[in-house]
Amino acid sequence: MNEQDDRPTAKLLRGALAGLVAGAAASFVMDTFQAAVAALSSDDDEQSEPATQKAADAIARTVTGDEIAAADKPLAGQAIHYALGIGLGVAYGIAAEFRPQVTAGYGAAFGIGTATLLDEAAVPAAGLGAAPWDAGLTSNLYSYASHLVFGSATELVRRQVAGTLRA
Repeated sequence: MNEQDDRPTAKLLRGALAGLVAGAAASFVMDTFQAAVAALSSDDDEQSEPATQKAADAIARTVTGDEIAAADKPLAGQAIHYALGIGLGVAYGIAAEFRPQVTAGYGAAFGIGTATLLDEAAVPAAGLGAAPWDAGLTSNLYSYASHLVFGSATELVRRQVAGTLRA
C-alpha cells in the first residue's frame, strides 16, 4: 500500500466506488436469490405488492400527483430496490474504509442490520408492509436470509473492488 492510499480523500473515494459497485452487484444477487426461493416455494397464494413498488408509487404520487401504471410497477420497484442497494453499498464501502469492523462476519452483520432496520422497522413504520409480529415467521426468515445474501455479496464484491483500487 502506498502513502496515497491512507489519505482520507482516497479512502472516501475508494470506499464510495467499491460500495457503489458492490451495492449494485449485491442487489442483483439478492434478486436472484429471491427469484430462486419464489420458484421453489409451494405457496400459491397471491403475494402482496412489494414494499419497493409501494415506495415507488408513493414517490410518484408526491412528485407527479399520479400513481405508477400497473404495468410499470415492477420496473419502478426494481429501480427503488437497486437505488437503495447502491446507496447502502456506498455507505457501507465508505464505513469499511474507515472502520473495518463493520465488515464483521464477512458482511453478515451488515445484512442482519439492513434487514432489521429496513424490513423490520422502516418498511412497517412507513406503512409499506406489515410489522414483524404480523408478518409471520416465514416472512421474517425470508427477509433475514435475503439480507444475509445481500450483506455477504456486498462484502465479497467490495473487497475485490477496493483491493483492485489499492493496487
